[in-house]
Amino acid sequence: MGFFNNIFKKKGVEENDGTPFINPIEVEFHSHLIFGVDDGCETIEQSIELLNGFAKLGMRKVITTPHVMSDFYKNSKENVYPKRDLIRQRLVEEDINIEFEAAAEYMIDDGFEKKIAAGNLLTFGPEGKHILFELPFMTEPPNLNNCLFELQIAGYKPVLAHPERYLYYANDHEKYIALKERGILFQLNMLSGLGYYSKPVADAAQFLVKNKLIDLVGSDTHHIRHMQLLPGAIDHKIYREVCEAELLNNYL
Repeated sequence: MGFFNNIFKKKGVEENDGTPFINPIEVEFHSHLIFGVDDGCETIEQSIELLNGFAKLGMRKVITTPHVMSDFYKNSKENVYPKRDLIRQRLVEEDINIEFEAAAEYMIDDGFEKKIAAGNLLTFGPEGKHILFELPFMTEPPNLNNCLFELQIAGYKPVLAHPERYLYYANDHEKYIALKERGILFQLNMLSGLGYYSKPVADAAQFLVKNKLIDLVGSDTHHIRHMQLLPGAIDHKIYREVCEAELLNNYL
């Protein structure tokens, strides 16, 4: 793990104008660190390496969120929690001081309403009522409104993953406002401000931050390449601006 000893040898990252910046976020939310369950980590060694990276970034806790999709990633508490516990055991053995929890990132697809009705969802937060969901990147799903209604009626607090990445919203900002008025929380990807996904996504991220529409930030880390970019994301003006808001991360 010598790579991390080099990349994180400075505790603080200085802004371009020389102003010191201390990252206020201590809880990382949204990543794919459970090995062998989705398109994230493939081995437990990769899981541990990335968690060690988050510890060196100053995180005291990580809430990882494996994908759940009806036709592809059929994850649930039954397979996620045992692997979470194996990772926790390795963290203790390797003396990596970081809390590790697991929730999920649910795709709003044809099978999601059945999952809501069945309960037993992978949630997070102090009361276990927050739930992360994502949307298809090409078009808004036709059952979105009904799914959000069912979640809220059941007492859940829906969190939309990376709203800046859905260009059908980025091209129609009123849709962002409509979701916020319904009580939907927004989670920004840290790498979006860097232009990692595209310039339109970076522009949408800037709009959301400028208009104080973001409630949480997360890395959406899948692999080591994402981890390598995180120091630059923390050094970016969009991340520093969003951190001026009272984000929910540290309350999770």
